Amino acid sequence: MTENKLNILVLGSGGREHALCWKIAQSPLLANLFCAPGNGGTGNVAQNIDLNMDDHQAVVDFCQAQQIGLVVIGPEAPLVAGLADALTAAGIAAFGPSKEAAQLEGSKGYTKDLCAEANIPTAAYGRFDAAQAAHDYLDRQSAPIVVKADGLAAGKGVIIAETLQQAHEAIDDIFGGAFGQAGAELVIEEFLTGEEASFFVLCDGENALPMATAQDHKRVGDGDTGPNTGGMGAYSPASIMTPALVEQTMQEIILPTMKAMAERGAAYRGVLFAGLMLTPQGPKLIEYNCRFGDPECQVLMQRLDSDIVPALQAAANGSLANISLNWRDEVAMTVVMAANNYPAAYEKGSVISQLENVDTDDTMVFHAGTARDENGTITAIGGRVLNVTAKGKTVAQARDNAYIGVGKIDWPEGFCRQDIGWREIQREQG
Repeated sequence: MTENKLNILVLGSGGREHALCWKIAQSPLLANLFCAPGNGGTGNVAQNIDLNMDDHQAVVDFCQAQQIGLVVIGPEAPLVAGLADALTAAGIAAFGPSKEAAQLEGSKGYTKDLCAEANIPTAAYGRFDAAQAAHDYLDRQSAPIVVKADGLAAGKGVIIAETLQQAHEAIDDIFGGAFGQAGAELVIEEFLTGEEASFFVLCDGENALPMATAQDHKRVGDGDTGPNTGGMGAYSPASIMTPALVEQTMQEIILPTMKAMAERGAAYRGVLFAGLMLTPQGPKLIEYNCRFGDPECQVLMQRLDSDIVPALQAAANGSLANISLNWRDEVAMTVVMAANNYPAAYEKGSVISQLENVDTDDTMVFHAGTARDENGTITAIGGRVLNVTAKGKTVAQARDNAYIGVGKIDWPEGFCRQDIGWREIQREQG
């Protein structure tokens, strides 16, 4: 390893990990960058490695063999499974929370109980491990109401029930195994009204450094219609998150969470992603994620002006108090291109071409569900496949640049929403 330079391993295969690799690759502190397993795009900025994240010892062995100085864990499942703990025990710096701290995403009930203990504003709730008690509680509520599988369900375990009948059916579905082990318990929550925003904070167990704001578009169809997805597009910054709201969120939600986690002996390190509902009573926590959002990470990385590596290191080693981050003034927007029929069953293996025509000073493509063969051919192997990400002086300009990029890609088997950023553009244009 070059003196004072780091070998870094990024774990994951989505657009989030491509964006992280792209940003890390720009750091003067980097020696060698590996991505496991990576995708068809990460190989342009990192060395893709066939490594199973579920095999913690295999990850540790690779890190020791390659003298990895920092591991950046992208997805939530390996964090909830305790991968950061295994790396830390082996003396390898890991960006990401411990197994217990990752319960903030791994168990919705855990987070709701913590909010109740620490007086953090969130929706009223009940937590249940048996169907009858859940049905009895529901009979005393009114619709609309939200029913959530407790565990990790790949973003699909949340049912917004318009009627109590739908909510009763959701209880039976969850306890009936619709979400597997994630549905061993469930949470019933009050339905919050307002506008959602995504807020990201770097944490080192004690200190919390706010990052930028963003808004995501969860539903598959234009006008926010159709089923929920992993996210069809995002933009940053979100003007609705004013400096005053950011400060309020830090004081009422983030810092009390950090304090409560430390008191539980589960000091939180890594990135904390708060999904917020901006209600008439102020920001309320919908849920926590223990990793960067996808596709929000893509717009954050495009706007981040600072070297990200010192910040990732500081979160891992407890020295965030010495770090500040600079952000570009431009707006960034990403438009997700997904396989036709997503989020239902979709075909895999279609060929994507003309990607090389997209990259400009303002526009680039982060790969998600892609693979590259030995001839360089890119094929679609996932549901969300490409993230066309663009900058602009305004949201409307970033949108125009992103959709110009989309138009250059030859992929008949894919689609995208045509209205990413619509609320923000309405605000911008008064």
